[in-house]
Amino acid sequence: MAGQDIVLVGIPMEEGSGRRGCCMGPDAYRTAGLEQELEALGHTVRDLGNLRKEQVAPLSHANGAIKSLDAMAGWTRAINKCAANLARDPVFPIFMGGDHALAAGSVSGLAEGAAEAGRPLFVLWLDAHADFNTLASTQSGNLHGTPLAFLCGLGGFETYLGRPLRHPLVPENVEILGVRSIDAPERELLLRHGVGVSDMRRIDEEGIAAPLRQFLDRVKRHNGLLHVSLDVDFLDPGIAPAVGTTVPGGTTFREAHLVMEMLHDSGLVTSLDLVELNPFLDDRGRTARLMVDLVASLFGRRVFDRPTRSF
Repeated sequence: MAGQDIVLVGIPMEEGSGRRGCCMGPDAYRTAGLEQELEALGHTVRDLGNLRKEQVAPLSHANGAIKSLDAMAGWTRAINKCAANLARDPVFPIFMGGDHALAAGSVSGLAEGAAEAGRPLFVLWLDAHADFNTLASTQSGNLHGTPLAFLCGLGGFETYLGRPLRHPLVPENVEILGVRSIDAPERELLLRHGVGVSDMRRIDEEGIAAPLRQFLDRVKRHNGLLHVSLDVDFLDPGIAPAVGTTVPGGTTFREAHLVMEMLHDSGLVTSLDLVELNPFLDDRGRTARLMVDLVASLFGRRVFDRPTRSF
């Protein structure tokens, strides 16, 4: 990943989470020094600032639990257009969120670029949750639990883009790593569609390197482009408290850095989401700095180059 042309895009979206605070995420990454860390590693970085959602007329759904559907549609359409444009350029986009619903726009746009390039898009979903609910199955109504189902082409999401999804992901090209909270309807849908799932039990038994290495080998065999969607709650809340959906038993500091180091070594990653950072819940910027450190590992920082942090 030497000499990457990196483009930062802020997405101050919080409507998908049902909790205030994620809108501050992009500026928290800036304050924590993301751009400076990447430049110190020899990369060129451009910050496009924060996107604004499109204005969409009020939308409704038969599932009365659903919240902020029109805002979700407005964000998805704006992010999709931005991501599709970036996918046509020789750049590495980093989408700084914002809640995980933003991936509906980032990944769908990147998939359009991958299709134009004639290459399959693979997605590594680093998350405590599967985010595979449909609009009909969600019980909470929080739409950050739906983007992966939308991206894999499940039905009922026509309002997100206001048109059909042009290039749905092949479910077998998705790997959810580190998951430890799956709703019953999601479990059935994941099994039915063949999405790859490596939960924390598998990681406990085999270590985190084994399932990741198998997935990376598959991406390489198919000459795929690899998008990584990193949710703060992939990490154990003991080291990353700034997230509104904490689930105990997440990945450790070293497991998370190993994932990033392996991804760097693979040379396969072409784009990145950073999602669910809620600075309102952080402890003196601890989580934001950890996320920046993880990105630095993804872009080439070695273990013995890592600075000592005092919290």
